Parts: sequence; C-alpha cells; structure tokens
Amino acid sequence: MPTQQIQSLVERFTSHFETYQQSTYNETQTRREFIDPFFIALGWDVANEQGYAQAYKDVLHEDALKIGRATKAPDYSFRIGGLRKFFLEAKKPAILIKNNAEAAFQVRRYGWSAKLPLSILTNFAEFSVYDCRFKPAKTDEAATARIFYLKYTDYLEKWEELVGIFSREAILKGAFDKYIDSKTHKKGTAEVDTAFLTEIERWRDMLARNIALRNPVLSSRQLNFAVQQTIDRIIFLRICEDRGIEDYGRLLGLQNGPKIYTRLFQHFQEADERYNSGLFHFKAEKGRDDPDTLTPSLVIDDKILKDILKNLYYPDSPYEFSVLPADILGQVYEQFLGQVIRLTPAHRAVVEQKTEVKKAGGVYYTPTYIVDYIVKQTIGPLVHNQKLNKISHLKILDPACGSGSFLLGAYQFLLDWHNEHYQKNPVKWASGKNPRLYQISGGAWQLTLNERKRILLNNLYGVDIDPQAVEVTKLSLLLKVLENEQNLFPQLTLWKERVLPDLDNNIKCGNSLISNDFYQGQQLGLLDEETLYRINAFDWETEFAPILKAGGFDAV
Repeated sequence: MPTQQIQSLVERFTSHFETYQQSTYNETQTRREFIDPFFIALGWDVANEQGYAQAYKDVLHEDALKIGRATKAPDYSFRIGGLRKFFLEAKKPAILIKNNAEAAFQVRRYGWSAKLPLSILTNFAEFSVYDCRFKPAKTDEAATARIFYLKYTDYLEKWEELVGIFSREAILKGAFDKYIDSKTHKKGTAEVDTAFLTEIERWRDMLARNIALRNPVLSSRQLNFAVQQTIDRIIFLRICEDRGIEDYGRLLGLQNGPKIYTRLFQHFQEADERYNSGLFHFKAEKGRDDPDTLTPSLVIDDKILKDILKNLYYPDSPYEFSVLPADILGQVYEQFLGQVIRLTPAHRAVVEQKTEVKKAGGVYYTPTYIVDYIVKQTIGPLVHNQKLNKISHLKILDPACGSGSFLLGAYQFLLDWHNEHYQKNPVKWASGKNPRLYQISGGAWQLTLNERKRILLNNLYGVDIDPQAVEVTKLSLLLKVLENEQNLFPQLTLWKERVLPDLDNNIKCGNSLISNDFYQGQQLGLLDEETLYRINAFDWETEFAPILKAGGFDAV
C-alpha cells in the first residue's frame, strides 16, 4: 500500500535524521532513497519499468551537468504521453529550502521558461510547490509564488491531498488542472512568451537606433537584416550555452573589455566553423548562397551590447533557455516579425507595425495543439504501415511557413516515428558506419545528430515572402536539431565536423502565390527595385526542380 511505503520512508528518515542532515549525504542519495520511492508511491513509473521509449517515459531524469551557478536542466520532468506536466528540482536535506531564495528562483525559472504552471522543490525533509506563472525575479524571497509547503512529518496526514493533486492518476483525471485553476491569481503573472517578446523588442529598438546612428550608409532593408541577424545569433548561442553545447558564460564574458562587437563577431565566425548553418555564413563556399558581407563591418556601441548580454544570465535573467520550448520561441517571433524597422529622412530608426499586419488586425499564431492535430491528420496517413525507405522520400511543404510552427510540428512527428521504428531493434540501428541511434545515460536510446539532420534535409521544405521569417524558421529548426543532444562534442573535437545542416535549399524566400510568369508582358522598367522586392516572385520549377520532376510534394 502507498501509505505504508510513505510511513516507512518517514520512519527511516526520522530514525536517521542527523545522518541525512550531514553535508556528506548528497543529492543523488536523497533522490534514490527517498524522492524516487515517494513518487513511485504516487503512481509514477520513475524507473521506466514499463520500458517506454524516451519520448513517452513518465519521468525524465536529467543529468546534473553544472554550468555556472545553475544546472543544465531540472532533475525530474514528470510527463503524461510525452507532454510535460511539472518539473521537480531536488536538493540534499542539508540544504534548508524553506528560506532558500536561490533554490526557489532556480526551480521557478525552469517552470516559467517551459511555460508550466507548477514546479516542485524538495529535499524530502521539505516539499515546496511554486506557481510558475509568476515571472521570477532575482530579488524575490523564497516564499514568493509558493502555494504549498509541507515538512516530511506532514506527509502521512496530508497524503490524500498529495495523491489528489500530484499522483499520475490525478493528472489523468484532471484534478491537477483543477488545482491549478483554483490557485489562479492574475495579479503578478506574466507568461514567458509575452515577457520574452517584450525583451527582444527592446533589443531591436536599441540595436536599430544605435546601428542606424553608427552606420549611416545602411538602407532600411540592410538595417532590418543586421538587427535580425544579430539578435538571432545571440539567442542561438545563448540557448546552446544552457544546453551545454557552448561554454557557459562565454557571451557574458564579452562584457569585460572594449570593442565588444569585434569580439562578439569573432565568436560568430567560430560558430560558422562549428555549425555550418546559414545563420553564420561569412565566407564564399561552393554550393552555398552568397555569404553575409554586411554584418562583419558593423559598428555597435559597447553600452548596447552590455545591456543585452547582461540580461541573458542569472541572476538578471528569469529565462532558463535549456527548457524553453521551440514552439514558445516560434510564438514570440511570430509577433516579433509583425513589426519592421523604418528609416526616417534623418536616418533615424523607427519600429512600426507592418502594413499587412495592420490590415489583418494583428498577428495570429496557431496554437501548438492545433498544429499537432493537423500534422497528425496530414502526415499520419502518409507514414502508416510504410517502410523506412518510403518515409525517407516523403516531401512535406509549408508554402507560407512564417516562423516555422507547422514545420516544427512535422519535424517532431517524423523524429518520433523514426525513433519508435528504430527502437524495435536498437542494437541493429546503433551499429555500423552510419548508426541511427545511440545510447544516452540511463540506457535510453536517442536518434543520432546525423539522423536528425538527414530527416530534416530529406523531408521538410518551406517558403515565405518575408526574408526575416525565413531566417526565423531556419533558426527554430536548427535549435530543434540540437534539442536534447548529448553526443555533440565528439563531432566537434575529434572529427572537426560542422554539425548543423545548411537549410538554404530547404527553406526559401519568395512569394509562393506569384511565379516568374508574372513578369511576362510587364514593363519591368516601370517597376522600381522596392516594388520588385515586395512582389518577390518565386520560381517553383527552378527552386525545387528535383522534387517537382520526381512528382512533387506529398503534403502541403
């Protein structure tokens, strides 16, 4: 019986309380001997005894990889059907959590960044639940946003209440959601997408004004490109830091010393050698689009960059980028791209809403659950009972991809399909010269980086008339390639392999509704450069020639 298990845990903890309070009794022991059994009693398959694939495990245990003063990811992620429900951050009993503001800030950052309503902080001796809808701030006290607190001596008395909220069954029956609704306090809440949008809009405004001032020869189009690329590159590298792919704190360290942009751009150049993505493309290479020759010579004041970089790190930043969902980033950028930078006659930068957005009454982002439903109904029948070779030749197109929400959904669907297929015989698919799987800590199997790249390059294509949207789609997909990646360093260090795909042949810029025959019979001399740029006719026969010759796209 679960209550007997809890009684046994409480009695054992009480009997050896002084031992457990010593600093030598560590977090790993606490998790194994007390926290794991506690949640097993709540009905969670903590050890994955059901043998589910990684994507569908009840509980994900994250490696405690220390990066700076924070950890790479929360210790536990509790999920239903692969969807996160809440995080749990564990501490050893020697750390008293009731008044520990730093530990509370840490777990709230995780939950808030992942857009989860609640997260738990516990050392078994104490059990704290935080409302993660409140934006965390470094000045918050430990009690801020805390909505539930127990000591281990309360567990037996409060066990029915704990079961009624945090058990697996309670979540399946909706009791967890009802509990969240009962704790709703609108005052002080700020969702991560809204807050992050406000932050990058602030960056855009600062960068636009400063770059326009210090680089007076730039056109409006060049200014928009320079600002967007600078923001995208910083966000990409910062997310890579929190995922353990880049050295944590490297961007922050650029604050120390003069000529920050010169040193930041050196970082961008190194990223080109490491990642091979169009996001960092500064040298002419055979088979690739023209390199970026504009941003290498930019002048940006140190004060502006110091502000941006400082606010990306603990304790000034409330964001934990390792858990920031890809769809949240897409939602932020969808709103962000609704505005454009315009230059006044005096060459001052002004940010204003795009004309087409004004006419439409704003920007509307498709919710993730709708994306998932459409993807499942569209791609599901195409992969049903099909062999791997057939799936490898699927061509999926979003002709108005925006920030990439549907392509991200389709990519995740295909990643899950391949993972399930390979795990029917994991040893086979983890062998040979080109393995599709590798084993991560804890014994689970995961798609190799090369396989994730192959799926992306083989199957997914997009077009958008907005060049900034095209770059955001690429950014989102590249971050998705690196998501949960734990096997990157051998490729970077041993093989010197550039680890990301170049998506220029997959995600293209153009007006998918207007082809090149639009210009037939037109007096092109009457159309100025700006008009031609806005029309941006798209030549399908040229841009996707091999696909169209082979019969076209399978899903649009």
